[in-house]
Amino acid sequence: MTLGPWDRALSLAAQALYVSNPNPRVGCVILAADGTLIGQGHTQQAGGPHAEVMALREAQAKGHSVVGATAYVTLEPCSHHGRTPPCCDALIAARVAKVVVASADPNPLVAGRGLARLRAAGIEVELLPPDSETARASRELNIGFFSRMVRGIPWVRMKMAASLDGTSALENGASQWITGELARADGHAWRARACAVLTGIGTVLQDDPKLDVRRDGTTRQPHLVLVDSDLNTPLSARLFEPADRGLPRQIWIYHAVLDEAKQAALTQRGAVLIHKPSATGKVDLPAMLRDLGLREVNELHVEAGQKLNGSFLREGLADELLAYLAPKLLGQGAGMSTFGPLQRLQDGVSLDFLSVDRIGADLRILARVQGRDGFLHETEA
Repeated sequence: MTLGPWDRALSLAAQALYVSNPNPRVGCVILAADGTLIGQGHTQQAGGPHAEVMALREAQAKGHSVVGATAYVTLEPCSHHGRTPPCCDALIAARVAKVVVASADPNPLVAGRGLARLRAAGIEVELLPPDSETARASRELNIGFFSRMVRGIPWVRMKMAASLDGTSALENGASQWITGELARADGHAWRARACAVLTGIGTVLQDDPKLDVRRDGTTRQPHLVLVDSDLNTPLSARLFEPADRGLPRQIWIYHAVLDEAKQAALTQRGAVLIHKPSATGKVDLPAMLRDLGLREVNELHVEAGQKLNGSFLREGLADELLAYLAPKLLGQGAGMSTFGPLQRLQDGVSLDFLSVDRIGADLRILARVQGRDGFLHETEA
């Protein structure tokens, strides 16, 4: 079956899922006046060419002229000089006749300026209705980028793995492995799409994880965020070991205490220490999220224990839950999160189930906190 331009463009954008961070995932398709596909591409790694430039390059490499052609782009072409020159300028220089855009760019540096510059150059511009299926798909694909641009903070996705009765670890701390190999591999794919992976000091002391991405085709590692109020991270922790394939990542440790000796030792191990204390002597989680937004983190993938999970939920900071449930009952032990106790059922965290899938023998549930994606629609009002 031949793909239409939007199906093809969205498929290309999805190919940037593990590549383009912190830039948005964008696909571009160029059709000649007779409807023939002459170029296509998606955004490359940060500092590399964007989707429009990749599509123009492919057309040129194949000997196609793009004069008078139509470009279909899943997100408004950028109009500012960032790591690369403006994409709208490349389209103007190529003398395309029309640009059809799925969704406006929420970046204040763009936000309609790309469309205006194209129109000023005499190029016909069409912006899809915000409630169209294609526009919604483009925004969903870039939910973390929209979150950072509109809210100033990352999209927070909490990953949990538990038995069917909600036990994430036995009372003796044993938790590896509750779910099967396929579910764990799937979890790595969700890690890989994030800008950063977050955990707490409790998980480091209990499990000593590396929290890197270990999967075929990995070309970038998400940064590692550690919440460690009292700076108890062991200098021998595996998280300091080189990530899989030797790919670079930053290690950001958010802390509340000030201890020059500990700070110096952890800095020597390669960590960046960030002091964000709350009034209670813990890490100020909302302040941490704002700081991560400034560090260009779009999607924050949380893999923590029940206490830190509970803090994110209690403070209303979690946006989405990625839960893997194994077909077993484990009885007493640690739960997926601890917050409350609540006095009323209506005070619980209300969720919308987005999908429920079988991953091997396990269930994967993707659920979103009700109303947390409102900014996706506000930006298109």
